[in-house]
Amino acid sequence: MIAPARQAAYRILLQVATTDAHSDDLLRSRDVDALSAQDRNLTTTLVLGTLRWQLALDAVIRGLLARPDAKLSPEAATALRIGVYQLLYLDRVPAHAVLNDSVELIKRGPERGAAGMVNAVLRKIARAGAPQGPPAAAHPAWMVERWARHYGREATGAICRWDQEPAGITLRIAPDIDVTGLETESGAFLSCARRVVRGDAGAAVRAGQARIQDEASQLVAEIAAAPSSREAQPAKVLDTCAAPGGKTAILLERLPGAQITAVDVSRKRLDAMRKLLGAASDRLAFEVADAAHLELRPEWDRILCDVPCSGTGTMARNPEIRLRLAESDLPRQQARQIAILRAALAGLATNGRLVYSTCSLEPEENEDVITTVLREVPGFRVVPVAAILDQLLATGVLTPEGRERLRSNGDFLRTTPGILPCDGFFAAVIEHA
Repeated sequence: MIAPARQAAYRILLQVATTDAHSDDLLRSRDVDALSAQDRNLTTTLVLGTLRWQLALDAVIRGLLARPDAKLSPEAATALRIGVYQLLYLDRVPAHAVLNDSVELIKRGPERGAAGMVNAVLRKIARAGAPQGPPAAAHPAWMVERWARHYGREATGAICRWDQEPAGITLRIAPDIDVTGLETESGAFLSCARRVVRGDAGAAVRAGQARIQDEASQLVAEIAAAPSSREAQPAKVLDTCAAPGGKTAILLERLPGAQITAVDVSRKRLDAMRKLLGAASDRLAFEVADAAHLELRPEWDRILCDVPCSGTGTMARNPEIRLRLAESDLPRQQARQIAILRAALAGLATNGRLVYSTCSLEPEENEDVITTVLREVPGFRVVPVAAILDQLLATGVLTPEGRERLRSNGDFLRTTPGILPCDGFFAAVIEHA
C-alpha cells in the first residue's frame, strides 16, 4: 500500500508538471484536507520540498541515468524527483519505504515500463548518496546571475537560502486579540503581524480571529492607507488588482470612512473576496475588469496598483515560479504593468495618492516601470517612502524595531527575502507634482 501522503504529493507534483496549476491551490484541495494532520504536513513537505530543489534533483537524476540525455515521461520524472528528494533531504524517512512507494506509483500508471529504471536510480542513491548542492543550484542560472548584478553576491546568497526553507506563517491579528491554542511571536516590523511558532493557524483563521498574510504584503497596504497631508480622509479608494483581498481588507480596516472599489480580471477570485470580506459589503464594491484597460476619471483619493508580476519575491512559498519563468517573460510582464499604472494614474484625484507594488525582485517590473511611466506621463512625482514609514512608526503601525530594520529604504520600499524574514516586495508612492 502506498502511503497516502506520497500518493497525494505525487498527484499534485504531476499536475504542476503537466498543467499551469499552482501548488498552493492544490495543497488546499478537498483531497488534501481529507488526509490526517500528519499526512497533510508530509504532503506539503514533499510537494514544496521537491519543487524547491527540482533543478538540483534533475541534475542528480541525469547523472545516474544510463543515457543522461534521455527524455523522461512526466510520470517517471515526478516519481524520481519525489523519491530523490526524500532520500537526500528527509533524514527520518526510511529508504525502503521511499523505494517501494516510488516504484508502485509508476507501476499503477501508464508508464509502468519505467518502474525498473526508477528502482535502479533510487537504489544507487540509497546506497551511495549524492551531493545535495548549494541553494543557488536550485535556481535558474540566469536568475542567480541577475540578482548578483543587482543586489550583490551576499544578498543573492541570502535570497537563495531563504527560498529553500519552508515559508513561515504570518498572521494579521489585532494587538488586543489572544488566539487560544496558538503560540506566536512578534512580526518583523508591524504591530498587527504575528509569526506562528506552533499550533493550528487554520483554526484561528476559520474562527475569524486572524488572517494569513505575509508581513511585507501587509506593509504595502499599510503604506497605501497611510495619512497624507494633502487630504483630510480618503473618500474614494480604488484597488485595481484586488484579489485575493488581503490588502483590500487592510484598506477597509484603516480607512473606515472610505468607499472602496475592488477590481480584478477574474470573477471567480472576486467571488472569493466577497466571502472573505462580506461583513464590509456596505463600503465595498466589486468590478470585473482588466486594470490595463480601465477608463477612469480623476476622482479617486487613493489607488492601489498591486500589479501581476513574475513573483520572484515569493518563491519560498511558490517554488514552481523558478521552473516556469523565463527571462524573456519579463518584457511582457513590464508592458502590462506599464499599461496598468498609466490607466490608474488617469484616475488619481488632484490631492490623491497612488501606490504601485509588486512581489518581484526584478528592476524591469519595479523601478523601470516607474521611470518609464513618469517620463511618458508628466505631472507626477515619487513620494519618498521613508517619510511614510516614519508616519507609520508615529501612529504605532510600525514598531520601533521594525522601522530600524527598514532603515535603508529611501524613495522606494524594497523587502529582500533572507535579508528580512518575509516575501520580497517593491512599492512606490506617487502623487501629482
